[in-house]
Amino acid sequence: MDDCIFCKIIRKEIPKEFSFESDTLVAFPDINPSADIHILIVPREHIGGIADLNESHGKLLTEIYKAVNQLVKSNNLQDDLYRVVVNGGKAQHVPHLHFHLLGGQWKKMV
Repeated sequence: MDDCIFCKIIRKEIPKEFSFESDTLVAFPDINPSADIHILIVPREHIGGIADLNESHGKLLTEIYKAVNQLVKSNNLQDDLYRVVVNGGKAQHVPHLHFHLLGGQWKKMV
């Protein structure tokens, strides 16, 4: 999608350092963090949101959670309190499916 901010980041039209990158996903720090560690995990494929997922996305969802586990370890969160959040509907501010990894002290509820 041409005007999607996450698509622009994925295409490197907007500079962003990735904390994780694969053929199907990228992950990067949230520009407005809600916790000490706030990383967005974003599929390279433009998927509008939860409602746009179908049976063909099963492997992608598995890859997302494998990436989450890797990011948990690389950010030393395995013994800490952390959570993974996915928003939908009006709570999803960017219309591109993405997951939030939040760890450390939360600054506000997501």
